[in-house]
Amino acid sequence: MKKSLAYRLAFAGVIGALYAALSIFGSVFGLTYGPIQLRFAEALTVLPFLFPETVGGLFVGCFVANLLSPYGVLDMVVGSLATLLAAFLTSRCRHRALAPLPPVLVNAVCIGALLAWQQTGMGEAFMAAFWYNACSVAVSQALVCYILGLLLLRWMEKSKFFVQIRKNH
Repeated sequence: MKKSLAYRLAFAGVIGALYAALSIFGSVFGLTYGPIQLRFAEALTVLPFLFPETVGGLFVGCFVANLLSPYGVLDMVVGSLATLLAAFLTSRCRHRALAPLPPVLVNAVCIGALLAWQQTGMGEAFMAAFWYNACSVAVSQALVCYILGLLLLRWMEKSKFFVQIRKNH
C-alpha cells in the first residue's frame, strides 16, 4: 500500500521541524552559523537518499533555522536554496557512500560564497575569502554528513520501523 500524500507531507514536516530544532539548539553553542558550522541538523540532509519526500521538509527546516542567522535575508535565501539543491541531488544518489557528497559540495560553494561576500564584498579579497570559507564549510559539513549522516542512514536501513516505511513507498 502506498503512503498517502498527507502521510508524506507529515513525514517531511517532522524532518523539517527536527532540522530547525537541531540548528537552533546548535546556535546556542555557536555551532550553527559562520565559516565553521558543526550544524548537527546537516546529518539529516542525507535522508533524501532513503526518503525523497524529505527534500521539501529540509528546505523549510533550513529556512526556519536561517531566520535567526546573523547573515540575514541572504542566508535565508541562499542557505535554504543550497539545502534544497543538496537534498534534491542526494535523492538522486544511487550509493549510500555518495549521499553526503551533495550537501558537502553545495554548501561549500554556496555558503563559502555567501560568507566571502559578507566579509569582503566583491573586492580583491573575495577569492581568498571564498576559498577559506568554502574549505572550512566543506570540512565541517563533511564531518557531520559523513560521520553522523552515514551512521543515521545505516541505522535507518536496519530499523524495522524505517524499513517498513520504505516498503510502503
